[in-house]
Amino acid sequence: MARAFAEIAFTPAVRKQQGHNGSRHYADLLSDDRHGGDRLGDAERFFVEDRDGFYQATVSETGWPYVQFRGGARGFLRVIDERTIAYADLRGNRQYISVGNLDGNDRVCLILMDYPNARRLKIWGRAVTFESDVIDADGADGQAERIVVIHIEAFDWNCPRHIPRRYTAEEAETEMAVLRQKNAALQAEATELRRRLAQGASV
Repeated sequence: MARAFAEIAFTPAVRKQQGHNGSRHYADLLSDDRHGGDRLGDAERFFVEDRDGFYQATVSETGWPYVQFRGGARGFLRVIDERTIAYADLRGNRQYISVGNLDGNDRVCLILMDYPNARRLKIWGRAVTFESDVIDADGADGQAERIVVIHIEAFDWNCPRHIPRRYTAEEAETEMAVLRQKNAALQAEATELRRRLAQGASV
């Protein structure tokens, strides 16, 4: 349902601020078509599995939030079903802050970014980890130490306002390839026009 994320995020303190700032009735405007819900559809599946990274927030036993970037080959974050996603947790700096936090509090929040198209998907869920000495992750650049399975409680397509347009090296190369192709076509056209002018032909 579209209000799933509001039921999680709109706490009494948040409602108070919404009232103070004139957006008290924001939740009344929510709909499945406009915002999100608690079951992923085709659009969400494609978006999730097309990411090569995301931001993940957990909370410590002492109440401190911890946000970390999780990355891998495109598609390392997978949709299992409409209420479940999972990823192979690649070996990093071995601080284990996120996984330690999840031992005490299974709540997790993800922010998935598409900078070139100014799109952002937020996901709330509860995480379960499955440990292993070494997991061979398809397409991973390194070895994974565990699988993290997230049971979705809610998601929300966030407002695109203020999202900067940024490109990875791969995305930039794709854009440059198109520009190079257009430039080559223009150069060929200019060369042909110069040839015809030199021969006194009408252009």
